[in-house]
Amino acid sequence: MTRSRRRDRRADLFAVLAAVLLVLAAVLVGRHLQDAYRVLFVHWPPLFADWDPHVGPGTPAAVLVAAAVVAYGPNLAVRLPWRGLLAAAWAACLAWTWSLALVDGWRRGVAGRLTSTNEYLTVIGRFHDIPATLRDFTHHIVSGTPSPWPAHIAGHPPAATLTFVYLDRIGLRGGGWAGAWCITVGSTACVAVLIAVRALADEPLARRAAPFLVMAPAAVWVGASADGYFAAVAAWAVALLAWAVTGRSVGWAAGSGLLYGLTCYLSYGLTLFALIGLAVLVLGRRRVRARPVMLALLAAGAAVVPVVFTLAGFHWWEGYRLLVTRYYQGVGGTRPYGYWVWANLACTVVVVGLATVAGLRRAGATLVRRRTAGSAPVRLAFLVAVTLLALLVADVSGMSKAETERIWLPFAMWLLPACAFLPRPRTWLTAQALVALLVNHLLFTGW
Repeated sequence: MTRSRRRDRRADLFAVLAAVLLVLAAVLVGRHLQDAYRVLFVHWPPLFADWDPHVGPGTPAAVLVAAAVVAYGPNLAVRLPWRGLLAAAWAACLAWTWSLALVDGWRRGVAGRLTSTNEYLTVIGRFHDIPATLRDFTHHIVSGTPSPWPAHIAGHPPAATLTFVYLDRIGLRGGGWAGAWCITVGSTACVAVLIAVRALADEPLARRAAPFLVMAPAAVWVGASADGYFAAVAAWAVALLAWAVTGRSVGWAAGSGLLYGLTCYLSYGLTLFALIGLAVLVLGRRRVRARPVMLALLAAGAAVVPVVFTLAGFHWWEGYRLLVTRYYQGVGGTRPYGYWVWANLACTVVVVGLATVAGLRRAGATLVRRRTAGSAPVRLAFLVAVTLLALLVADVSGMSKAETERIWLPFAMWLLPACAFLPRPRTWLTAQALVALLVNHLLFTGW
C-alpha cells in the first residue's frame, strides 16, 4: 500500500471517528437537556424517536437484502447494462425500504404513518371543495385561528396535502396507499441521482455510487414519510436539468423547472434546491451558453406551479410568513438553537451513514488537490459540496430544529454519491447496513 493510500485511510477513519463522537455528544447532551429542562421535545435526542428494541416481519427480509447488496452490489453495479442497473437499483431500493418499514409491522410501519394526529390524511375531509380550501388555506396556519391546521399541514405549502387528497379521489384511500405511494415514489430518488451523476460526472462514478444509494440508512425515513416523496420530486428536477445541460434535448429544462416549482410547493425549505440547480448550470455552462433558450425554458417551467396556486388563491410568501409565526408559537420557539444547530448535523450522520462521512472527506480532498476543473471526480465533488452548503444554510436558518433526519432527506440523497470515492466498497456498505438495521431495530422512528 502506498503512503498516500495509508494517509487517506487514516484520514477516513479520523473523519468517521469525529462523526461518531458528534453523534455520541448529541445523544449525551440531548439526554441531559431533555431530562433536566424538557426543552427538546424528542424522546431519544437527537432523533425524533423512542427507545424500543424490537424485531418484526420485515427483519429477515432486511437482513437478506443487506447481505445481498453487500455481497453482490459492487460487482453487479459494474457489470449490468446501464438501464439494467437503474432498474436493479430501484428494485433493490424498494426491497430495502419496504423491509425496513415492515420491521415495525404493517400498521405501525406503513399504514399508520400518515394517519397520525399531525399528518396529511387527517384533513382529507376539509378539501371537499379544493379551490375554496386553497383560498382559505393561510387563514388556518397560525395557532389560535379557527380550526388551525395540524403541524405538518400548516408547515408545508398545500401541494403536499393535495397529493394525498388526489390519491383519495382516485380511490387510493387510507394510510396503506399513502405509505405505499411515499415508498414507491421515494425509492426512485436513487435512480434520479444515478442519472444526474452519470450526466454531470461520468458513468464509472455513478456505478460506484449505485450500491450506496441503495443501501442508504435514509431508507429508514423514506418508508414511509412524505419527505421521501418530496426527495424524489426534487431529485428528478435535478436529474432532468442534468440531462438538459449535457447534450440531450434542452426541453428537459422545462420539465426540470416544472418539478422544481412543484418542489417549492411541497416544502418551503426545498427552495434551497435552487443552489443545487445552480451547481448543475455551472457544470453545464458551455451548453447553457450555447443554448441560452434553456434558461428561458427552465424559468417558464418553474413558473407553472406558482402561477396555478397563486391564481387559485394561495400565496406562497404569505404562507411562509405565517408558518414562521406558527413555528415559534410551538416547540420551534422552545427548542434551543444552540443545541440543534450542531445536533442536526449528528442526525444527518445517522441518515447518510459513516461511509458518506468518509466519502465527503474524500470529496473535499478532491476539490483541494485536483487542478483539472473539468475532471469527473472534481465535478462530482463540486456537486456534493454545493449540496452540503445548501444543507448548512438550512441548518443555520433555525427553521429546522429537530426531525431533520426526515426533513433533510432530499439533501441527504445528494450527499450519498460521495461514497463513489471510497475504496473497499463492501466494508463501507456493511457499515451502512449496520447503521440502518440498528436504528430501525433499537428505535421506533415515529413522527
